[in-house]
Amino acid sequence: MNHFPIRQRRSLLSLNQEKNAGIPLFYMAIALFHAKMLLLRYFLFDKIDITHIIADIGAIMVLLSLVELVTPSKLRTAVYGAVNLVYSFALFSSAVYFEHFGNVPTYTALYELHQVTKIGSSVESTIQLNHFWFFADLAVGLALWIIAAVRRSRRNRSWSSYSGGYRKRAVTPIYRVVMTAILIVSFALSARVIQVGMPIDNELVEAEQEGFLNYQISAAIKAAQDNSVAAEGNIDEITQEASELQASYPYKDVASGVPAAYFGSEKGKNLIIIQMEAFQNFPIHLSVGGQELTPVLNKLADESFYFPHVFQQIGQGNTSDAEFMSNTSIYPTAKIAMSTGYGDRDIPSLPKLLDKNGYVSSTFHVNDVTFWDRNKLYAALGFDHYFDKPYYKNDHYNSFGASDEELYRVGVEKLQEVSGGSKPYYGQFITVSNHFPFEVPLDRMKMQLPEKLKGTQLGNYLLGVNYTDYAIGTLIDKLKAAGQWDNTVLVLYGDHFGLQPDENDPAFVKQALGIKYDPQVSRFNIPLIIHAPGQQGKVIDHVGGQLDIMPTVANLLGVSLKDEQFTAFGHDLLNVDRNVFGTRYYLPTGSFYNNDILFVPGKGFEDGKAVNIRTLEPVTNLAPYRSDYDYVMQLMDVSDRYVKSLPQRH
Repeated sequence: MNHFPIRQRRSLLSLNQEKNAGIPLFYMAIALFHAKMLLLRYFLFDKIDITHIIADIGAIMVLLSLVELVTPSKLRTAVYGAVNLVYSFALFSSAVYFEHFGNVPTYTALYELHQVTKIGSSVESTIQLNHFWFFADLAVGLALWIIAAVRRSRRNRSWSSYSGGYRKRAVTPIYRVVMTAILIVSFALSARVIQVGMPIDNELVEAEQEGFLNYQISAAIKAAQDNSVAAEGNIDEITQEASELQASYPYKDVASGVPAAYFGSEKGKNLIIIQMEAFQNFPIHLSVGGQELTPVLNKLADESFYFPHVFQQIGQGNTSDAEFMSNTSIYPTAKIAMSTGYGDRDIPSLPKLLDKNGYVSSTFHVNDVTFWDRNKLYAALGFDHYFDKPYYKNDHYNSFGASDEELYRVGVEKLQEVSGGSKPYYGQFITVSNHFPFEVPLDRMKMQLPEKLKGTQLGNYLLGVNYTDYAIGTLIDKLKAAGQWDNTVLVLYGDHFGLQPDENDPAFVKQALGIKYDPQVSRFNIPLIIHAPGQQGKVIDHVGGQLDIMPTVANLLGVSLKDEQFTAFGHDLLNVDRNVFGTRYYLPTGSFYNNDILFVPGKGFEDGKAVNIRTLEPVTNLAPYRSDYDYVMQLMDVSDRYVKSLPQRH
């Protein structure tokens, strides 16, 4: 017989439940947050190195101890749930981002979140089922909450009796002191980890050593330092520094006073530049199943200046960064899309130079002009006109709407209209029909795939490339019909790679196509073709980048960058004997190309790796290339300070 009064029995029951309520929320959160961070490390680095876990501990403990200290007990369950949801989504998004871009995102990627809905099909194709493991505990927690709610409604018992095996910790003065001590120690640990990692130029190595959360803080500190330096910089002094630095590199074997080859050979002619979406160089002159992949471009390459060793240099802005470079010859900072970060600047550009020579400049894109903040970019570059989505009939080619054929149909009409038939024009075309995930409508397919390639991303990509080539043929036909072909310089280049590395193992590509394929050299190699009326076909064998397009075109049109006091960080590929340039974002900072190799650093130069850009074989003796590494690092730094010092537009 129980001799305790009912009220006392209830008190004892509550006390017993409090003692045995399970693991406190704080400890549960520590375990879950660390488990998710380990999962992210696996997605990013294909391994979980125990020596790097200490870097995550400090940052996670700072976050959780702050939650414990500032959150009232009655709200702690809800706050932990909210923090866990945000944390899980951040790690999930970072894993998906890395899957597509091969780069660890920083907080600056948030500036481009509004673009996601416009490339929904690309994002969906990147997400993998195992990415959803970040939300597994939330799903379980939701299920427990529903079960507890049902039981509570049936038995009229409190949530604390069915809290899923964890309980709230009371914030006593002693407990607050302990949490404060944990916060201070964890903060000091994170600060030390960041201090050690910040000097590392290779972003992937830095992110691995610092941990994802600390890496965000490091990125913010570096951005603040860069902005401080830029604010103190003088644009004239930076321009002079850029000129002196580039003069120190022997781009040519002959004296500088020798006249430039081909200078002004196409003076006064119309200019059309086509930026081909996701177009790599390997399809040029390649046949599959007895069919030429790019018959139109093959013919153009044979009749034009063809540059087979040109490489992408884009940053976070991807396609819009390629537009930026081909019109400015300025390095993207790789910290933010140039259209977003610098669309408010007065940027020296090709359209502004050509405007002085009587040209009318127009740019064409079938998407909305706000996509990647192009409305800001085009104003900054000085284009006279832009023609975006409303100008095209939607023939439902892909998620962007209009096809390349429709793009060119409208383009040729508008170029003649805005020029009035009396002024030369500059037309820029941004194609999207070959956009990832490379879905070509059945009625637009112009070739048959071999059975072994059907249903593969490689096969779909080849179909997209083939259609891109076909559509360019329709543009050429329209220019000829309008009597414009013989008076037009046509420039074509790829904006960035297409084949995703996770679905296209180099051995598979080699076996399927019978070509050599390097996961970096071949992936980032894009075509550059410049068709100049009256000029014979010529292969330019030395290396080039997207920065070099603008100076090369300016030379042909007779625009002297020196006379215009134009600061370009690329070079005229028709008038150099050797070249070197940096690339970052898709490769770590410190990576560069020269006439021989692609170099990718480790923590620095000494532990880096190099590949011959022609044979695709590894190069072990790095000593001859140390000066190129140092030069490129200085050049990119000067370029960043230059663009950050450009004045605001009024």
